[in-house]
Amino acid sequence: MNAPGAPVVRVCLADDHTLMRDGLKEMLRTDPHLTVVGEASTGTEAVTLATSLCPDVILLDVEMPGPGAPEVVRRITRAAPGTRVLVLTMHDDPDMVRELLETGAAGYLLKTVPREELIAAVHSVVRRSPDSVVLVVSRRTVEQLDPQRSRPRQVQLTAREREVLRLVAEALSNAQVAARLFITEATVKRHLTNIYAKLDAVSRVDALRKAAAARLIDPGRDGSPWSRPGAPRDGD
Repeated sequence: MNAPGAPVVRVCLADDHTLMRDGLKEMLRTDPHLTVVGEASTGTEAVTLATSLCPDVILLDVEMPGPGAPEVVRRITRAAPGTRVLVLTMHDDPDMVRELLETGAAGYLLKTVPREELIAAVHSVVRRSPDSVVLVVSRRTVEQLDPQRSRPRQVQLTAREREVLRLVAEALSNAQVAARLFITEATVKRHLTNIYAKLDAVSRVDALRKAAAARLIDPGRDGSPWSRPGAPRDGD
């Protein structure tokens, strides 16, 4: 969760479907640290917005009138080097992912991504190094991007990090985890930061999914402990 008084992330939306832009605005408005400052319905308009507004993030669809998505990304990164381009699309295509990342996109997300992961990804591309990228795609696409990743990556978590993650999976807040383990809330946050880095996760939900896939925590009978009512959110 962003600290009180943290800078508000300025976001532009680029999608040729009005309903999609409206839906994205409603989702982003649930986070007080995000604000939508502009909208575009073509690739050319997206470049113009980036040039005039220099937003922190542009959520970019790949199928819009105008230049192709790779060219739009190139133009945006040249015109507004401080703007991070986060691609949001229905296409789970490793070739497209590879091309857009090579042209300067900071992340690639499928439109099936849950609201909390979308918001976490927007914050993540702003906080992370320009050399880092955010990916929310299928395992098949990841494996085709890097054949070496076809084997599960061995992640080592400390005993305490596993304890923290198990309690997060029980829908406990940071404060509740701290009380349960007799540690400070700041220590819990530090453990979560380390866990995110080790799992290459962008949110609590993403970390739980990856930890369950790596058999670092028990996914429970239904395979998704965080899908129950009161499940962990990324605002804690």
